[in-house]
Amino acid sequence: MSLEVALRHKLGAFALDIAFSSPGGLTALFGPSGSGKTSVIDMIGGLMRPESGRISTDGRVLVDTATDTFLPAHKRRIGYVFQDARLFPHLTVRQNLTYGRRFVAGAERYGDFDETVALLGIGHLLDRRPAKLSGGEKQRIAIGRALIASPRLILMDEPLASLDDARKAEIVPFIERLRDEARVPIVYVSHSVAEVARLASDIVVLDRGRVSAAGPARDILAGLDLLPGAAGDEGGSRLLLNFARLDAQSGLSLFQSPAGNWHLPPSAHRPGDRVTVFVKASDILLATKPLEGISALNVFSGRVTALRPTRAHEILVDLDCNGDLLTARITRHSAERLGLFEGMAVQAIVKTVRLKES
Repeated sequence: MSLEVALRHKLGAFALDIAFSSPGGLTALFGPSGSGKTSVIDMIGGLMRPESGRISTDGRVLVDTATDTFLPAHKRRIGYVFQDARLFPHLTVRQNLTYGRRFVAGAERYGDFDETVALLGIGHLLDRRPAKLSGGEKQRIAIGRALIASPRLILMDEPLASLDDARKAEIVPFIERLRDEARVPIVYVSHSVAEVARLASDIVVLDRGRVSAAGPARDILAGLDLLPGAAGDEGGSRLLLNFARLDAQSGLSLFQSPAGNWHLPPSAHRPGDRVTVFVKASDILLATKPLEGISALNVFSGRVTALRPTRAHEILVDLDCNGDLLTARITRHSAERLGLFEGMAVQAIVKTVRLKES
């Protein structure tokens, strides 16, 4: 499913002027508060009418101000998951889940009730009412309601923003399963680098109503200079690791990737499980030869593939570690002192794997 968006709109002194396309998967609209993220998905969902522009999904036009086309929200087949679950308090979980399905013709329905309930692990909640649910359970019901309505697209507006860390940890795996198993395209609004790094296949970066960067998540996360404000300090690299075993002697989990072995905190994964991790660029040190007598456990051999100056005193160093792509951020002074050049062999010392496991 492709999504094409080109919009212009004024909200008081704020001017929105954006254009981007999404190839499917989970596309994150990323940026600070006030950058226009919620306004964009409200226009995609039909909750706002743009002053000018065009929105289409797989060639199906939802909005085209040039031809005065504006498809009403209830005809767009778009599921919307808000920051707060917005469940109907007088209905049971089962009734909430099936509410939107009544508006979809039988021949167009694909969201199987039993499969969705199993996907989200909510079978034991079906007879409860929202007042008896935790925050994480409510969000799972909201996601299920959107999916059972057989949408062509799902919009998520910071669905984790109102949850504490424990509830966030509960919900994220279900969003991943939705992304990977339900195969429904998702547009996901967030200003959290950790969420975006774990969930997104593509990222559109918004800054003051404009698109400052767009593309595959790996490329955008590495481009620290493109991220707005303090978010630039959170850029880095996303990798896929395979769980090998729990080391009984050290108590650490051993993961593997093309770069080599990763030693991470203990986890309950099983051999063969894949996890997604995000390494901050500022958490990588570089050395020109193997080091001895250091405490770091995650040290990888690589070659410099690019040197990208960003701020006045900093530089991004792209590395190829046997197929794993890492980005380190160091000072220009350090780069000059090390004599870095493209093709040079280096050691990447990962200080902290500050990543969320999937």
